[in-house]
Amino acid sequence: MFTVSTGKIDITPSVGYPMAGYGVDSPRLATGTNRPLYARCTILYDGTVPHVVVTVDVLGFRRDTHQQIRAAVTGLGIPPEDFVLTATHTHNGPVLSEGLDPFIAYDLENLASVDTYTTWLVATITTLVAQTKAAPSVPCTLDYFVLDENFSFNREGLAYVERDVPCLVARAGDGTPRAVLFGYGAHPVAAGGQTLFDGDYPGPAIDAIEAEWAGCLAQFMTGPAGDQNPTSTGTFGDVDTFGNDLGATVVNAIADPGRELTGPMTSSYGEVSLPLDVTLTVANVAAVRAEYAARSTNAAVIGYERRHALRMTQLIDATPLANLEQTVPLPVQRWTIGGDEPLVLLFCGGEVVSGFAVDIRQENGGSDGVWFLAYSNEIPGYIPSDQLLQTATYAGGYDPDYPGIAAESMAVYDHWAHFLRGSAATDGVEQVFLTYLRQVMSTP
Repeated sequence: MFTVSTGKIDITPSVGYPMAGYGVDSPRLATGTNRPLYARCTILYDGTVPHVVVTVDVLGFRRDTHQQIRAAVTGLGIPPEDFVLTATHTHNGPVLSEGLDPFIAYDLENLASVDTYTTWLVATITTLVAQTKAAPSVPCTLDYFVLDENFSFNREGLAYVERDVPCLVARAGDGTPRAVLFGYGAHPVAAGGQTLFDGDYPGPAIDAIEAEWAGCLAQFMTGPAGDQNPTSTGTFGDVDTFGNDLGATVVNAIADPGRELTGPMTSSYGEVSLPLDVTLTVANVAAVRAEYAARSTNAAVIGYERRHALRMTQLIDATPLANLEQTVPLPVQRWTIGGDEPLVLLFCGGEVVSGFAVDIRQENGGSDGVWFLAYSNEIPGYIPSDQLLQTATYAGGYDPDYPGIAAESMAVYDHWAHFLRGSAATDGVEQVFLTYLRQVMSTP
């Protein structure tokens, strides 16, 4: 038997707080709020076992912050595999201490307010889970839909375009939705860079769902949007257009139940180490340092890459050769909800590009059986395919003018190298990631 409890808390910072989402040379400071930012929590109990989903209106969590939150939540008696933390990835939310690096991305050097807010946010998310866990849970049924939207396009020019709108609904005995988990694979950048806090297009979609059913909590979980953007960006009007459309799609479809999921729920949590393209010899590292030193003073290079280059020269000078980063850890979490046709929710860290989801869904019976999510738990960077590593792209994260060293996304995510492209002799990030995902999917 399933039961459900829900909760939410406002996390909107005050006026004057720096905003995250776009690399800038002068910090964007908030002048107000368009829509409040929230942390939201749904706990689905399978019998007495709690399965906790927390969604937060921030750009993303890096490793240290995620691990702090995970440790605090597991301290409440939640098994680690049964807690998932996701960022909605709004680009008009608050700067956090480590993601993106405030100095590299935003030229922020005085981090006192950022550190204070980040510490508060960790504690607030923990409190939210504790309060939701202590709240009465209501008996419910679970059902699932895969709906369709068409305001996403592949910004890297690849063939893949995300259309899935997966929805998991927890209903009370009278059939009314009490909790709705839904998602879409498009970057929440419809507003563009503003000076008002806002959750982007998920916000009005959530509002529409919650307005339809009193007492219902809706949570948006971003799909494999690393190479996907809305078809129009730059205004809060774009936010409302896409969000209202998405909300209406969900509201209209889930008025009646979809495919029933009867349980049980099972879960797992693990990590895969993704390889960077590094050669740890004294001569090569010295050459890399020289390239970063040149970039750091090159006025023709964009500001965040210059600041990244400065940090990387400092990193190389301060780090023993053997201790330089060679791989990047990436969390992967799986929840399975049983039924005549079970559902797998595959939560991947990072800004995963859509091609990985296409492969995994095709290999496992399609979207009806697999909900592929990204931006989950922690975001160490974009997770690019070999196709994106063939040419210099933002998601690929390297610059051909500086023989392959980190640039673009891998600079803004403060890595000293870019991900390894696969070859006949060596497995790269695509091969390692897909192999691990297939292993996770094949494990009962």
